[in-house]
Order: sequence, then C-alpha cells, then structure tokens
Amino acid sequence: MAIFRKRFLYWLIKEYIRRFGKTILLFFAFGILVFFGLRLVFPYFYHKIPVGSREIIGFSGVFTTNTLPQAVLDDVGQGLTSKLDDGTIIPRIASSWKVEDDDKEYVFFLKKGVTFADGFPLTAEDIRYEFKDVTVERKDDYTISFKLKESYAPFLTTVSKPFFKKGFVGVGNYRIKDIQLNGNFVKSIILSSKTNPYVVKKYEFYSTEDALKLAFVLGEIQKARGLPHLGFKDTSISAFKGIVVEQFVDYSKLVSLFYNTQDQVLSDKRLRQGMSYALPSSFSFGERSFVPFPKKLWAYQKSVNEPEEDVDRARVLLEASAVATSSPQIVLELKTLPKYQEAARQVAEAWKRIGIETKIETVDNIPSQFQIFLGDFNVPNDPDQYTLWHSNQDNNITRYKNLRIDKLLEDGRKTINSEERKKIYADFLKYFLDDAPASFLYFPYRYNVTRS
Repeated sequence: MAIFRKRFLYWLIKEYIRRFGKTILLFFAFGILVFFGLRLVFPYFYHKIPVGSREIIGFSGVFTTNTLPQAVLDDVGQGLTSKLDDGTIIPRIASSWKVEDDDKEYVFFLKKGVTFADGFPLTAEDIRYEFKDVTVERKDDYTISFKLKESYAPFLTTVSKPFFKKGFVGVGNYRIKDIQLNGNFVKSIILSSKTNPYVVKKYEFYSTEDALKLAFVLGEIQKARGLPHLGFKDTSISAFKGIVVEQFVDYSKLVSLFYNTQDQVLSDKRLRQGMSYALPSSFSFGERSFVPFPKKLWAYQKSVNEPEEDVDRARVLLEASAVATSSPQIVLELKTLPKYQEAARQVAEAWKRIGIETKIETVDNIPSQFQIFLGDFNVPNDPDQYTLWHSNQDNNITRYKNLRIDKLLEDGRKTINSEERKKIYADFLKYFLDDAPASFLYFPYRYNVTRS
C-alpha cells in the first residue's frame, strides 16, 4: 500500500509538471526580472511612497498666535536672519545685507527660489514685520530696505523672528493644517510636512505644568517639552518605564536677586557687593551665572568684578558698609516667587554665614515695593540690556541709576561694529558688577520627556 502511494504521488507530480511546467518557468523568470528591476528603480521613487508619522507634543503655558513657543515658530517659518548659539547673526531668507545712511538703513538681498509652505514663491512684497517708526521700501522683487529713525544694532537679531503671510503661512518645513482656539488662546495646532503630508506634528497647549504632566502620564501626548522639574505626585516621571529624559539649560531666563538700590539699607553698594560674594558657587536648579547674559554670548568677556563665592571678602565688604557700623544686627526682607522658594532658603543660609538674617515672603508677582526680590527676567537674544538697567526704563525694577552705565547702554545699542560693541559691553560688565544692583544666580534647567 505504501509503495502504491509513493508511485501515485510521483505520477501526480510528473503529470503536473508536464501540463504546467512551462507556465511555472515563465512566472519564475518573470519574478526574477521584477525583483532585480525593482532593486534598480526603487531608489528613484521610494521617497514618493506615502510613509508617514504622527507625533503629539505638549507645552505648558498660555499662548496666542503671536506668542507661540520658538519650537513651533521654527517649524512653520523663518526670518531674514538666523542666530547661532553664541548670538552671532547669519543669513537665512536673506542671502546678504548692507547697512547704510549712518547705520540707520538696513538693505536685505533675498535668496531666489524660496517658496512658502503653500508652494508660492517668496518675494520682497511678502516680507511683513510690524515695526513702529520704521519705513519699509521694496526696491525690487528680491531687495527690501528698513529705514530706522536712529541706529539700532540689535535690528539684525530682531529680523531673525519668523514672518508669515496671510493665513499664517511661512517658509518653514511644515504648514499649518488646523488651529484650535479657546477664545484668543491657542489650544492646539496641527502641522504637516511640506514635502510629505503624511508626516504630522500636533502641538497641544496646557494651562499648567501639572496638566501637561498628567496628559503625558495618561498617554495623551508622546512628548512634554520644557518641564521645570520631573516631580509628579509622589514620584518622578523618570521612574516610569519607557521614558527618555533630556535635560537642557534654558538660556532665555535668568534667575536673579534684584536689590532696591533706593532702599535706605541697600543703597550702600558695599553691602550689595558683600551679599553677592557670599552666595554659593553653584545651584542644583541650573547653570550658575555671575553676569546678566550667557557666557557663550559673543560679547562676553570675563570681568575682574564677577562675584564668585568668597566668604572672607564678603565679610570685609559687609563690615565696611554703613549699616554694619550703625546696627548690631542686619535683618533684610526677601520676597520670592513660589517656584524659587528653595533657592531663597539657600540664599538666606549663605547670607547667614556673614551675619545677615533674612525674612522670606512668598509673592505671586513682581512686588511694587521690596528690599530684595528673587525672580527672573527674559534674557535678550542680543547683549543689549538697555530696557532692564537704564535709569529711565520702567523695567528697571531695582531703580538703579548710574550715568556711566546709561551711556554705555546707549552706545551699545547704537554701535554696529561687533568689536567696538564687545569693548563697550566689557566696560558695562566691569562697572555694573561693581555697583551690584542685582545678583545673578542661574539659568534654570528644563526637561524634555519622551515616551520611547
């Protein structure tokens, strides 16, 4: 019986090959040709295959279409110029520029062949910035000039901000598919790649950091950007499985102690100097800074007056101050924002070493009256800090007045030559740090978390 089955199977296969052998060989040969043919042509059309991706990214904060995070703006737009990490300005949409008329006119020459996300070509007519007291002239399709009333060196930094035409259409790698608003505030934005509409980014905005963290933990978003810390309820987000954490330094904010220079006690700069030298050499909350802008900035030059920790020198300066000779004990009031309470306690401990008692009070906003305020300020992209420290500026909350500093700040924003500006800001740091109207603490750490 077994022999019969083997013979039957042999005859069956033989008959099958006899009847369909040519067809089998034909399709086999065809398959070989198709295989090698696809290998030859695949590199020429594989990028056209609709392979997509979708990521959902969360931010905390309240934003309008005019105040979106820089990461979103960079996706959808570009400016005439661009800024390197050290603040150096390089061309972006403009291929080059020149400065004329006593440094009051900036003429930009646009790159040709640049298109918006909707496919339309870019011309000078499409460049729209909302500047006050600036005359705009479009000399031809690829040349645009801005005439200022007076010289303003940070202007090249100003035009690094992305611009958009009607419909919020920019010259970025993504186009906006949809914006969801809650009143005047942006709730979410959906972007699609200019080259592949199947590559999609969705940005979700949450009013609080706690809401952002909860959305991440629940899996509503894949990434949470710019978290000030990783704490979540009684644990840390980093303790969850499959989470990638990236720590970075936020150089756009500088946590600082602002002294009321018109206060009866703190008007003595020797006291302020001593308090600065008594501060710790490091903080766990961020990258330590002794100056009002990042050390990587092109204009930075180390100053002999940078108040690095020196407790002995702090005591000498304190003993030379007027308040030390007139009062047996120095008691000062420090007002702090809630998020800097722990930093305030560390500052108080440092000052205690030189005999200063500190009363800490928590406030929700910048107080109108204070001796010392622990808060932060937005660090400009340019070394120009005229609005922060010039004596006639409302943002000068320390009420600091120094005619030499005023002149240096005025010259710094009017001088175009970078080497001359560097010398001006070296002098600014020298005299400003000697006066110590503020003590600079740290650029805060931030965290991006991603679900792997």
